[in-house]
Amino acid sequence: MLQFLIRRLIGAFVIMFLIGAFTFFLFYTIPQDFAALSCGKNCSPENLAVIRENLGLDKPITTQFWEFMSGIVAGRDFPQGHCSAPCLGVSFDSGNFVWDSIVDRFPLTLSLTVGGLVIFLTLGLGSGLLAAWKRGTVVDKLVSGASIVLSSFQIYFLGPIALGILVYSSGLMENPKYHPFTENPATWALGLLIPWLVMATIFTAQYTRMSRSTMIEQLQEEHVRTARAKGMRQRYVFFRYAWRGSLIPMVTILGMDLSALLSGAVVTEFTFDLAGIGRLAVDSSLTKDLPVTMGVMLFGAFFILILNIIVDLAYAYIDPRVRLS
Repeated sequence: MLQFLIRRLIGAFVIMFLIGAFTFFLFYTIPQDFAALSCGKNCSPENLAVIRENLGLDKPITTQFWEFMSGIVAGRDFPQGHCSAPCLGVSFDSGNFVWDSIVDRFPLTLSLTVGGLVIFLTLGLGSGLLAAWKRGTVVDKLVSGASIVLSSFQIYFLGPIALGILVYSSGLMENPKYHPFTENPATWALGLLIPWLVMATIFTAQYTRMSRSTMIEQLQEEHVRTARAKGMRQRYVFFRYAWRGSLIPMVTILGMDLSALLSGAVVTEFTFDLAGIGRLAVDSSLTKDLPVTMGVMLFGAFFILILNIIVDLAYAYIDPRVRLS
């Protein structure tokens, strides 16, 4: 297991380097004067030359690439001061360090992800198992039908409806707003409750259908039928053998969903006017703030690689056959 983990970490490091190199040359080989973008409309030639020098755009492209990659590992110096590792450059628009902007936005995105995850996993897995347990009954049909209907909805559709009912019409709740968890956990939860419920509604439907289908498939496996033939209790076989085997495809999809959510739930943040990583990525694209766009891309790629490694480790824990292979 340790050798496997080391190989995966080395592979992740190589992939991150290749992604960083590809991203850098993709953006910086575009025929565009980035100093002019940072300087603004009424920019004098003198100011343009100073900005180009401060951003390092007057250096050869290979030197810029080396400084960018080495800055991620060891940091680098700018006229604004020292940028500690991992240094992703300086924003053309605000002049702030890119990593600081990402760190400022990440707690909100993390809060959205964690809260929604707890709700939709609990409801999705629970209702899926219930439908599989009561397969063919009225309960199964109601749960399956509700999941099909809810899975057709989207956040940009349910979000305004939830705001209209809970905020603008009834006044039961306030507009979603982020409050740091460390200041007041109750205020933190209430401020993000509406986005959590909307996200959970859509994701719960997806995980309900998936957990039901994988559970029914596992109940047809030979080892489950053998356990039944030995006279084991139905409930014990259901949870001890079938449920554990059904978790592997669930873990795969969960890893992909978590990567997308932690990289920035763009639609959710725009629907509820929340300033997270997704909003930062869109705003930087609109203003052509390429260092921020590159930083968010690398940040998202990092989470995708790390969560893929965690998913592979979870496979070995859930299914002993993976450990043997």
